[in-house]
Amino acid sequence: MQKLVEMQNISKRFGGVQSLDDVSVDLMPGEVVGLLGHNGAGKSTLIKILSGAYTADSGKILVNGQEAHIRSPKDAQRYGIETIYQNLALADNLDVAANIFLGRELLKGPTLDEDHMEYEARQVLDRLKVHLPTLKKPVLTFSGGQRQAIAIARAIYFKARVLIMDEPTAALGPQETRQVGELIKALKSEGVGIFLISHDMHDVFDLSDRVSVMKNGKLVGTVRTQDVTQDEVLGMIISGAKPAVMMR
Repeated sequence: MQKLVEMQNISKRFGGVQSLDDVSVDLMPGEVVGLLGHNGAGKSTLIKILSGAYTADSGKILVNGQEAHIRSPKDAQRYGIETIYQNLALADNLDVAANIFLGRELLKGPTLDEDHMEYEARQVLDRLKVHLPTLKKPVLTFSGGQRQAIAIARAIYFKARVLIMDEPTAALGPQETRQVGELIKALKSEGVGIFLISHDMHDVFDLSDRVSVMKNGKLVGTVRTQDVTQDEVLGMIISGAKPAVMMR
């Protein structure tokens, strides 16, 4: 099966700080790869290079086996890469449809086609099995889990094949965390690949097929979650220790 994304030998320096040093990760269709590491490990820098916020000093990115030139978020979107940041980047005062089409509005002549946007918004939410009581209210009035669903719906409507999710369950209660987990499983079933950044080890083990652990700007290693324990992954995060499965 063709890999969705390959980031090969990525390095990035900010002044005198080596933020990334020869890091390689990849992602398959319908797979969740958890990116783990302490603050400052380099995972956010790596993801910002994939999303077009930064450019790498060296290394290359392949999308569907072809070298991709990603120098801006719009470039990333053209390759089907969408990012859902922890703050969700929603406009609190706008309703659901307006947020899904924010910056990419549908027009009828010179005016907004609000009816068509609402119809399309409902279609993509139905596809994700997300049921909101109304689409007319400002998104500020929705719960954290519902807001996360709206951000995911926006990415999927614009045909994301690779989704970067930054702490998607942070500050959510148990029920909403489960709802986001169900959304992630639904996306996997559609062949969407997901890079999942999270500090919640339980979430990572529940949702990820593999985990890539970073420390001090370097990749400690990538392992299948079914082959390791949470303690072994913690050892990778804290001390850079490779688990037994990587030493065979």
